[in-house]
Amino acid sequence: MLKFIILSDLHLVPEGKLSHGLDTAERFELAISFVNQHHSDAAFVIINGDLADHGEPAAYERMKAMLPKLTADTYLTLGNHDNRDNFITVMGKDHVAETGCADHVIDQGDQRIIVLDTKEPEAGGAGRLSEAQLAFLSAALEGAGEKPVLIVLHHNITFLGVPTDCIILENRDAFIDIVKRHDNVRQVISGHVHMSTSGNYRGVPFCTIAGGHYNIEPTLGAPDITFQTPVPRREGPGQLAVVLSDKTSTVVHMENYIDRHLVMAPALFDMHRS
Repeated sequence: MLKFIILSDLHLVPEGKLSHGLDTAERFELAISFVNQHHSDAAFVIINGDLADHGEPAAYERMKAMLPKLTADTYLTLGNHDNRDNFITVMGKDHVAETGCADHVIDQGDQRIIVLDTKEPEAGGAGRLSEAQLAFLSAALEGAGEKPVLIVLHHNITFLGVPTDCIILENRDAFIDIVKRHDNVRQVISGHVHMSTSGNYRGVPFCTIAGGHYNIEPTLGAPDITFQTPVPRREGPGQLAVVLSDKTSTVVHMENYIDRHLVMAPALFDMHRS
């Protein structure tokens, strides 16, 4: 049985700063302690994008100093809040593939995990995979043979019926066209939306993790809501995914390492605040 952990949406900031009133470094420390205490048998940890809140070098320096506290091997990829150049400068070129992005192929026992970096500077908050990354994905799937495959990427691959539907993976159909050539893809796991969901897109099963930052209320049943409409956000939970996978099944557990659920003050999300 393969067991691994996915953390997402750390939104780390430089020392002395908060993100929307939250001490994201403290939250990351709690995640590290939780993983080390309760999941020391995990084969590895994937941190699935939005490592930094604004992509500053100082935020990546802070993460670099904290990562050695995790006892498991760690793989990093990027989301829309990240800055790829700053990430590479601080963390090093070992974290990127021939695509120039933080893409990874992890072979563990009889399983293959493909990790994709969906940061696209020109897409606003949306994500995109380059042609080189789509070729990387295709080759990784071909090379898996009959192994079960799980794919981890920051952006969600379909509309969820929520305000953030305008910033999903833009070329999701090109992604799915490649995935659907193979019948051994067990699950596509994302972060990004700050909420837990599951479903399928064109027959491909997916789920999203709420992650380590604030949570967004889905505000379902409000068809006139837009991305600019204020929606309730909560301080937690801080959530990670525990993935259990063997030859016949894959299970994704959503586990909370922070259980504080208070609604946050709307003023914390005023776009004009410094």
